[in-house]
Amino acid sequence: MPKNKMRVAFFGVWPEMKEYLRSKMSGFHCSINDGKIDLKKIDPKTDILAVFVDSQVDKEVFEKLPRLKFITVLSTGYDNVDVNIAKKKKIPVCNVPSYGENTVAEHAMALLLGLTRKLFLSVKRVKESVYDFHGLRGVDLKEKTIGVIGTGRIGAHLIKMAKGFEMNVLGYDPFPNKELAKKLNFKYASLNELLSNSDFISLHVPLLPSTLHMINKKNINKIKKGAYIINTARGGLIEPEALLKALESEQIAGAGLDVLEDEGFVQEEEKIISGKVNALQIKTNLMNNIIIDHPNTIVTPHNAFNSSEALQRIINVTVDNIKSFVKGEIKNDVTAPKQKAKKK
Repeated sequence: MPKNKMRVAFFGVWPEMKEYLRSKMSGFHCSINDGKIDLKKIDPKTDILAVFVDSQVDKEVFEKLPRLKFITVLSTGYDNVDVNIAKKKKIPVCNVPSYGENTVAEHAMALLLGLTRKLFLSVKRVKESVYDFHGLRGVDLKEKTIGVIGTGRIGAHLIKMAKGFEMNVLGYDPFPNKELAKKLNFKYASLNELLSNSDFISLHVPLLPSTLHMINKKNINKIKKGAYIINTARGGLIEPEALLKALESEQIAGAGLDVLEDEGFVQEEEKIISGKVNALQIKTNLMNNIIIDHPNTIVTPHNAFNSSEALQRIINVTVDNIKSFVKGEIKNDVTAPKQKAKKK
């Protein structure tokens, strides 16, 4: 550890986890905040920045923190960080690659079951003193096909769960894992094949330029009519207007969403009123609100990660990322060049 304590600024730390985090950060000068980055309050002498997904680390943040040496996100996704600027400044950006494969997969399955068995409508009806099952008929999962887009840790866990429901599984991934497919007994398909042959579709890929609106106006009509779509990854994977039209035409029977594109505007609608947004963002916010109110959707507030066990794992890995960096070892660096797999 350097003689002078390194200054670490945390943003987006859950209040109930603050003391646990502080107990693990002895030897550092820590600022632990449960809100998003506030440039008026952050110390310009900050050496290390740790943020949750709702804090944008953009050009303005980098300019405010001239001594910044290291960034770690309290999540798997890191699209809230301008990685290109970080690379130019040679600032490593690290993530938590594995904390909630079961946690997020369980939430995805909960959304799927909630839709197919009309749980939200059923509970709402009973709470309104109407004890009647008519109009609440569901569908079985057994022997249906689920298409899992992205067969990494979370996707693989969902596949295991789907097999427990006696479902058939199609997988799509730009880097197919043939050993996993053999072990879990599922087949890989092209994206179009998966869309047209799946009764249920679940998204488990990061938001990258190549995956932005991977479900869009051009391909959403290729989805099997009456299919259900689940998204617990990133809102930008689905074009909101395309999804809304597909719901209205009943091309898609239902959507279970834990994420929305530009969901920050749903959370803080005063941003729309402030006028500091463009026409596309206003349109997206309108689409999001209509999707939320649609009778065939269940939308949760980016909550898939949120279990007691997962939060502790996030803190543990984040602290390890920081301490390893200080010791000269960089773990979970998303800016490091990817090594190509060796051909067998």
